Parts: sequence; structure tokens; C-alpha cells
Amino acid sequence: MKKTLIALAAGALFSTAALAADLATPDEAKAMSQKAQAAVNQMGKDKAFATFAAADGGFKVKDLYVFCMDMEGVMLSHAVKPELVGKNLLNFNKYGDELFKNMIAKAKASGEGWVDYKWPYPGTEEIKDKTSYIMTNKEGFFCGVGAYK
Repeated sequence: MKKTLIALAAGALFSTAALAADLATPDEAKAMSQKAQAAVNQMGKDKAFATFAAADGGFKVKDLYVFCMDMEGVMLSHAVKPELVGKNLLNFNKYGDELFKNMIAKAKASGEGWVDYKWPYPGTEEIKDKTSYIMTNKEGFFCGVGAYK
């Protein structure tokens, strides 16, 4: 029994360490956000959104993905949860942050920057600190990419 508990604990530690190794850094999130802005500016939104969602599009790396939102809070593109597209998330506040209001405010004020918030940690129910780098583009909306801090 004792050996089984030790093995389970070791397995949980290993899987948590493996998950942490697969998590991207905020610097990687910012670089992908810059790449997403360039993609929208060069390809237009429809082609860029398809590229963001494609498994081989280069925009799904580690735990990173691109989401795009208009200045009223409507999700325009979400590479991982396409069911959110078309929904107004302006008042979303499930984890104690008005993250989308804050993202819109940042986009309107400076066109880009970091927005901090709380979000569930992958594979768990634990709420952790996360940050997204958002950038507006020539089309007039913003895209963001988030990473855990």
C-alpha cells in the first residue's frame, strides 16, 4: 500500500513537471502575438483566422494559441474554443477579473500590452495567474496570446 501511494505521488509530480515543461513563457506569448498581428495585417482576417486554428499553422505551440476580439467584446476567432466565436464576452468575470474589458481598454489606450488575470491551470481546477499580450491590427480589432506567470 505504501509503495502504491509513493508511486502515485511520484507519478503526479512527474506529470506536473512534464506539464510545466510544456508551458510557454510570457516572452513566447508576446512573440506569437506579434506574429499574429503580422498575419492579420498581411493575410486579412479570414485567412489569418484559418491559419490560427490549423494544427499545422504555426500558432498552436505548447499551450499557446491566438484569440481575437473586437472592441465591443465579441470573440472573432478562438483557435482552441471555436464555440466562443460570435459571443459577446465583455462582462465575463468568472475568476474575479474583467479580463476582456481590461484587454479592450489596453487596446484602445495603447494598441498593445500585457493584461493580467486569473485562469484555470491546464489539466486542473486550480486558478493561477496568467497574462496575455494583446495587439491591435490594421483591421481594427485585437488578438492576444496568453501564458502563465
